[in-house]
Amino acid sequence: MKESNQSVISDFTLTGLFNHSRPHLVLFSLVALIFTVGLLGNAILLFLIHIDSRLHTPMYFLLRHLSLLDVGFPLVTIPKMAADFLQGEGSISFGGCAAQMFFLMLMGVSEGVLLALMSYDRYVAVCHPLHYPVLMRRQVCLLMVGTSWLLGMLVASIQTSITLHFPYCASHTVDHFFCELPALLKLSCADTSAYELSLSISGVLILLLPLSLITTSYSHVAVLHMHSAEAQHKAFTTCSSHITVVGLFYGAAVFMYMVPGTYHSPQQDNVVSLFYSLVTPTLNPLIYSLRNREVRMALVKVLGRTGFRSKRCS
Repeated sequence: MKESNQSVISDFTLTGLFNHSRPHLVLFSLVALIFTVGLLGNAILLFLIHIDSRLHTPMYFLLRHLSLLDVGFPLVTIPKMAADFLQGEGSISFGGCAAQMFFLMLMGVSEGVLLALMSYDRYVAVCHPLHYPVLMRRQVCLLMVGTSWLLGMLVASIQTSITLHFPYCASHTVDHFFCELPALLKLSCADTSAYELSLSISGVLILLLPLSLITTSYSHVAVLHMHSAEAQHKAFTTCSSHITVVGLFYGAAVFMYMVPGTYHSPQQDNVVSLFYSLVTPTLNPLIYSLRNREVRMALVKVLGRTGFRSKRCS
């Protein structure tokens, strides 16, 4: 009898971010612009790291994988949101919803771990430069990247399978612009309070532990091992910009996955999710790479070659 009262899960309906009013059309255009800038910035960075041998270092090896994650993050959510907005409907299949949830969690956890490991890379480079070639040798870098991807796959597999095994016997309207775990849990007709509590507790390991490593690493870089005032100022400027972006990413993730759903509204969830799925992937190449002298030199070199070839062709 219990099973007969539960509807068969077929499609979900996403409510989306915008309606077709003039202010929302402006906001939609802004999101589309940020999406384009983010993809272009990360694509340029991936291209430069690939072709310039001077960027074949541990730091840029890690940055290359960060850019791959930052390309994937918005691609999972923004095109679907844009298509739903333009077509005027927000239907998504059960399989599509599962895929969105899995890949977002995969990339989110992987990026969180990778950001922590990148802060360790900077700590070693600044505080232990003589040991850097040994501590950050290629095998260690491969282990770092592999660990971040494997942890992402493990957490995504577990959380997605658990979430989708809950019964959804009422409304299938997801009050969100993509299939995200907290939004789906609100639709379940089962008691999910124990799972939500375990999700908040697991967030300590998945989110707060890497964030603590990042804070500790950058604190050592910015303060403890810089003896001159000028060096301290330079290190603090660099680290503060990194921590700002990291804070946006981790702050949004902590709000979504560690704060119980009763303490935030669907509108807040949409805005916060937009930060870590779109804004931080756009800021990362600007903060971490395109401000670096080596990357700028590689970009100038490529543009110079392009200009030289165009002159020869003309």
